[in-house]
Amino acid sequence: MRDSFKSRIGFVLAAAGSAVGLGNIWGFPTQVANHGGGAFLLVYLCVIFVLAIPALYSEMLIGHHAQANPVRSLKQLSEERMRPVGATMGLLNVIGSCLMLSFYHIVAGWMLVHALGYLATAMGLSGIADFLLTGSMVRDLVFTSVFLILTASVVLKGVEQGIELWSKRLMPLLVILLVGLIVYIASLPGAGEGFKTYLIPEVQQFTDPDIYIAAMGQAFFSLSIGLGGMMIYGSYLRPGAQLGRLSLSVAALDTLVAFLAGLLIIPALFVAIKLGVSVEQGNQFIGEGQLIFAVLPELFGSMGFAGLWVGFGFFILLSIAALTSTMAQAEVPVSYLLEEHDLPRPVAVAIAMLVIALLALSLVLWFEPLFGWVVTAVTQFQLPLSGLFYLLVIGWFWKRSNHVTALAAQGLRYRLLRWHLRYICPVLMGLVFYQSAIA
Repeated sequence: MRDSFKSRIGFVLAAAGSAVGLGNIWGFPTQVANHGGGAFLLVYLCVIFVLAIPALYSEMLIGHHAQANPVRSLKQLSEERMRPVGATMGLLNVIGSCLMLSFYHIVAGWMLVHALGYLATAMGLSGIADFLLTGSMVRDLVFTSVFLILTASVVLKGVEQGIELWSKRLMPLLVILLVGLIVYIASLPGAGEGFKTYLIPEVQQFTDPDIYIAAMGQAFFSLSIGLGGMMIYGSYLRPGAQLGRLSLSVAALDTLVAFLAGLLIIPALFVAIKLGVSVEQGNQFIGEGQLIFAVLPELFGSMGFAGLWVGFGFFILLSIAALTSTMAQAEVPVSYLLEEHDLPRPVAVAIAMLVIALLALSLVLWFEPLFGWVVTAVTQFQLPLSGLFYLLVIGWFWKRSNHVTALAAQGLRYRLLRWHLRYICPVLMGLVFYQSAIA
């Protein structure tokens, strides 16, 4: 008997946890800062409804109907002539998940290292703090391994007792930490200008076409679509689940966290400017990596002793966001091994995590040539291409008498939904793929 989610709230928190990753906390605010502030925020909210929610619904729908891992789901639901293509795309999802988890665990380890570094400094443990906050291969290997063990320990427990249970614990904590940090940053000089930039759009920014392309890409990536994570979560829903409402709930919670992250990061940038910290590179705000590991630590350092605890809270927040994503994505290769090779969960988890660990080890040892290439291959090529394929499966490749066709018979709004899924969404997703992989 397949595992399943016990409750609706458990699924929503788990799926939102999968979507709420490092991209929400650092990627979204950076996009906002570099693409018109409040104007980007408004466009992003519109794009969530026009593209991201239909794409999320499509991925969840495939898994829910097939009740299987991505390989079997995409093969089973495709027409006869498209089944080899479906199976191949499903297998690419499994491989892509392993590649994504290899670099994600390295970055997650950095988050944990920085959190513990601030804690060690606050406790006067200068030797430990120096080791933690000074980059080294040994440090990266140790904390990548620690995060791999954290992920494995959750996935080993299964869906209900592992992923669902820990999502219920971690997601509320993540939101509480976010709100607490927002309140503190809001009390500092310069924060008001940041709130103004973030929340009040400049009308002339709406004429910039780059805003719309960037918003589509961010909305798509924000909801963790394209590697089969939402598909496998959809497959763990019990029959009769209301996927439309669940998709809206997941997207709403994910968007709320992204919005709150903007309320934290954008004002923090303006506080940093007020304190004399350099936050710009040319005509744009500094990129995500430098923002997290250079600008914000410099800001925290200027706050005195309080900054140590703010830094600790911030990097714990990022560590939680990373864990909710890794434990979701790890279920993709685990479910493949469970169902296609009939392995018990402990063995499947051990094999999957060993493969991911070996890939991560390779990236740490040969960081310069490999890390950027793997990140680019997964995020700029596979994610949008897989998302496009999911939409084509739903609208065109699914065998006859499929769910979307049945919906279209229920009335005008459902016919419009079918038309939107078949024509509008694939075109928009094609633009995202072109912009990220080709342009």
